[in-house]
Amino acid sequence: MSAHQDNDTGCLTGQCGPPIVKDTPTQERAPFDPLDSTTFTHPEIDKLSPQVIIEFCDRCRWLHRATWIQTELLLTFPPPAIQSITLIPLNTQETGARFRVWLLAENSMQLVWDRKMAGGFPELKELKQRIRDVILPGKSLGHSDTHKAELS
Repeated sequence: MSAHQDNDTGCLTGQCGPPIVKDTPTQERAPFDPLDSTTFTHPEIDKLSPQVIIEFCDRCRWLHRATWIQTELLLTFPPPAIQSITLIPLNTQETGARFRVWLLAENSMQLVWDRKMAGGFPELKELKQRIRDVILPGKSLGHSDTHKAELS
């Protein structure tokens, strides 16, 4: 065991939270070894909810915009509020100029933003509000939040 590894959690950085306890399967597994890939288990992506999917046109060079939005959403809605954000670069004629943000929550996929339908890219403030209204309706977004009193 490394001198930097936490004995209880297996954390190598000292910055990890408490371990997530899952139901143990009926068959026995080899003990986890952070340096032995045969003891790794893959993430169960289909069970992660809520999750955000960002589709973007790679030919339009929108990777930086997609990763910036991904970072901002993870900072605003850290896990477990959003469990996963997936980036899907698209590179076909049919998907040219596409930039869409999808939200999977409670087994329902909904379109949060489409650049072509909306006439442009989302303002981060509005995108965060739309996602918040679905996954955490009572959460304050601080200074970037629109207050209901301002809307009337």
